[in-house]
Amino acid sequence: MEVQVAPLRAWDDFFPGSDRFALPDLKDISKWNNRVVSNLLYYQTNYLMVAAALVSIVGFLSPLNMVIGGTVVVLVFLGFVWMSHNKDVLRKLKKQYPTTFVVAIMLSSYFLISYLGDVMVFMFGITLPLLLMFVHASLRLRNIQNKLQNKMEGIGLKKTPMGIILDALEQQEDSINKIADYISKVKE
Repeated sequence: MEVQVAPLRAWDDFFPGSDRFALPDLKDISKWNNRVVSNLLYYQTNYLMVAAALVSIVGFLSPLNMVIGGTVVVLVFLGFVWMSHNKDVLRKLKKQYPTTFVVAIMLSSYFLISYLGDVMVFMFGITLPLLLMFVHASLRLRNIQNKLQNKMEGIGLKKTPMGIILDALEQQEDSINKIADYISKVKE
């Protein structure tokens, strides 16, 4: 299936007043994870635009260190994903604690970058955009259009870049299995 870029959401939908933001239920981690995944899929192009602006600013100020930092993060991410597909212990860790998995990737990247280059480039050019995405996705309440788009993504009607990344982190598997079970029950 061909990869499609999600549309850019209106900025007043992306960052409206405080009425569309709320703290997640910290007692229900799966519900919080579902909110984050849904928002990451729905607002992925907006997140890309914000991240590109921050990366551009930092990259303009320190281009070589930004290239080194980005390369290290991508290589560490690919290494962790590869290892998690080949080691059951890491696969279970990634599935049960996705945030821990991402933090492990970021900490490993941090230590490699501190060895190779400028840590502040890593902090502002790579970690800050990821942190802003996570905070927004955690706090932003979902709307009906968000839920509908995510169902389309989940059943395979659309394949987007964020969907591919979340699949690599195994964060959509449960949703896809639930939808597939529902569809098979409806067919019977």
